[in-house]
Amino acid sequence: MAITAEQVKTLREMTGAGMMECKKALTETNGDLQKAVEELRKSGIAKAEKRAERAASQGRVDCYIHDARIGVLIEVNCETDFVARTDDFIALCRNLGMQAAAAGADYVRREEVPAERIAKEKEIYAAQLANEGKPANMIEKILEGKINKFFGEVCLLEQPYIKDPSGKQTVNELVKEASSKTGENIVVRRFTRYRLGQE
Repeated sequence: MAITAEQVKTLREMTGAGMMECKKALTETNGDLQKAVEELRKSGIAKAEKRAERAASQGRVDCYIHDARIGVLIEVNCETDFVARTDDFIALCRNLGMQAAAAGADYVRREEVPAERIAKEKEIYAAQLANEGKPANMIEKILEGKINKFFGEVCLLEQPYIKDPSGKQTVNELVKEASSKTGENIVVRRFTRYRLGQE
């Protein structure tokens, strides 16, 4: 029986297992989803919970100083002390600190941006669009795009990763990649940026 990409995708969403493991389990069970889930559980590949739901209470507080003029303190969490001490995790923390220093984010994620600031930005963008003579029925759609762009500038996780030459990888994708490599939930908890001579 031929296994479809849709079946593999469904099984991956159900179990969190890798694509090849899902395809193998579906082939062995002739496409029976429930039996495939059981197969994966028996072999220990399926994750009991999705990583994002697991507690990330270990990690490290790291710092990045640029040219003695900009400094960042950043807290990045993971699930175990073992991962927190690995070279890869330390390098991730360093790179995230460098990102926060260079790209000037104000928040970690969009949920942290105060509603008043979003409202103010929308007000400014709406006035600009009205002055440009954009039709009223298009303003809402354009506003949505502009607000998403705003989040991409002020939220660390939504910024393009500065070390990605293509400019396509976001910081969030970098963190997810690290999470996938370690098999642990990795969370950027908070950061503070200091700029010489500024409050």
